[in-house]
Amino acid sequence: MPPLLEQDIELLSIGKKIVFSEIEEEEEYNRIGLKNYIYHYENDKHIFIFDNHNHAYFFWMLGYLNGVIDSGKLLIHIDQHTDMREPEHYFPERLDKSVSLKEVFKYTNYTLNVGSFIRPALNCGLFSDVKIIDSSWAFAWEIPDNFVLDIDMDIFSEDMDYIKDEIKQRKIKDYIAQTDFITIATSPYFIEQEKAIKLIKQLFH
Repeated sequence: MPPLLEQDIELLSIGKKIVFSEIEEEEEYNRIGLKNYIYHYENDKHIFIFDNHNHAYFFWMLGYLNGVIDSGKLLIHIDQHTDMREPEHYFPERLDKSVSLKEVFKYTNYTLNVGSFIRPALNCGLFSDVKIIDSSWAFAWEIPDNFVLDIDMDIFSEDMDYIKDEIKQRKIKDYIAQTDFITIATSPYFIEQEKAIKLIKQLFH
């Protein structure tokens, strides 16, 4: 896991280390992740950008433990996938301010994966519910109040080309404008990182 740096989104770049490996039909596929994770604060918005999506859980808990996220908010999850698989176990079982961030880090990195990080946040009460934006129908929903925004850039992968990029960008910008806490995954296995980085920069300009 690369370091988290407080810096401008324009400095987002690809690193040199493999961060995701998958074996399909006895062939191993390795993907390079980001050089650094980025924390950026702008226009009263806390923005975290990272590669593998399970790290969103750590940053949500970081936000809660530092008083930036109130428990019980709605999670808006924009993604090609639902990421709603069950983890091996839940941590914490009950949300409170005494939760160890060190234990959250271990749980995020050694128990959770890119498809199992949302249910733990629901189970402990960090979020009251999740709305998954993964279709043209879902992108047409009205934007609710008081939510945390979670974006996976694989929503712009070739598999999602049936939804025009212009529509996705416009609606995501609308979501960004109406929240103060945003997590963004570049998902190296599911979308080219050059494309993901370029699109992230466009979303904030």
